[in-house]
Amino acid sequence: MKKVLSIILGGGAGTRLYPLTKLRAKPAVPVAGKYRLIDIPVSNCINSEIFKIYVLTQFNSASLNRHITRTYNFTGFNEGFVEVLAAQQTPENPNWFQGTADAVRQYLWLMEEWDVEEYLILSGDHLYRMDYRHFIQRHRETGADITLSVIPIDERRASDFGLMKIDDSGRVIDFSEKPKGEALIQMRVDTSVLGLSKEQAQQQPYIASMGIYVFKKEVLFKLLREGIERTDFGKEIIPDASKDYNVQAYLFDDYWEDIGTIEAFYHANLALTQQPQPPFSFYDEKAPIYTRARYLPPSKLLDCQITESIIGEGCILKNCRIQHSVLGVRSRIESGCLIEESLLMGADFYQASVERQSNVEQGDIPVGIGADSIIRGAIIDKNASIGHDVKIINKDNVQEADRESQGFYIRSGIVVVLKNAVIADGTII
Repeated sequence: MKKVLSIILGGGAGTRLYPLTKLRAKPAVPVAGKYRLIDIPVSNCINSEIFKIYVLTQFNSASLNRHITRTYNFTGFNEGFVEVLAAQQTPENPNWFQGTADAVRQYLWLMEEWDVEEYLILSGDHLYRMDYRHFIQRHRETGADITLSVIPIDERRASDFGLMKIDDSGRVIDFSEKPKGEALIQMRVDTSVLGLSKEQAQQQPYIASMGIYVFKKEVLFKLLREGIERTDFGKEIIPDASKDYNVQAYLFDDYWEDIGTIEAFYHANLALTQQPQPPFSFYDEKAPIYTRARYLPPSKLLDCQITESIIGEGCILKNCRIQHSVLGVRSRIESGCLIEESLLMGADFYQASVERQSNVEQGDIPVGIGADSIIRGAIIDKNASIGHDVKIINKDNVQEADRESQGFYIRSGIVVVLKNAVIADGTII
């Protein structure tokens, strides 16, 4: 793995995850109470003994830079690093990144300085655990120029992905990016060639790209330098390469979720609380997910009723009910609250008791959830101050709404309260 360099694509403006991406890059969005999305691919790399890692971003990268600097600091005894490369203007290229392939193209001069044989290209907004060593071993064994990691998928979700057909040797012979209608039907295949049972193959008749690729060094450089107008791996580079190069498919048969939308992000977080076994677990000692060490005290629960939930470190909960929810670090919930099927991201700081009391006396609202509030089916971003007797329940079942001036959005029926928002006492959403 010393001959592999990993490139994690931070994505564009993250419009599908807005407003969580209003003040941060997509890979910096908090997940599972204490982690950030970028921790998933970086941890997978570290667990796979890949220690040369670049993260390419161009939007709101300050919090991502801060997180990576504080979290991933390899010692000077190896060449390991995790480094953010933000979009920059140069005399040769005055533009920002035009797509995934263009982002890598603009930094080729830096990539080629390393003595490596393969480039592993990953996405920064997926939730999965993968040992890339098996992936790269398969790439080397088949003599592939490019290998894509793929999953079998059902008809309902197929048109959201790049789909492919493969021959008996696993070589990709046809590729279509997010096909619809008749084009989608044309991409149906017998997925039993991947080792699925007949029943599974009938339920999942499509092969979808996960957006995870490994390239031979010379092939990546050739493809990027020849086709300057081709700016995206999934839409242009890989479909065109499948005609002239040995492009192989590698089956990944474990949990994988693209959490690039508010709805997918919400459901993936709440799924972590499932009993008896969640689809994805952070409790794997052999392949841990790393994040920043905050050295927070344990959470304090005072007369609370909590079921099917995850509570981050440093929380203070008083006489409340929490059901099927995820609470992030430093969450504060006052007495009489009911939190159901919600994701609370917590806070970046503690307010001292004196300051909180002073806030209340001056009519200001302290950070956290005020007394006797009800939150159901919502995402509460960091540092939100929610007053007492507030009801965030989407009472009119609105599916989409932009209420930025009031401190919230609604996406797919999920109320998303903005980072640092203040919701006044008695508000009903």
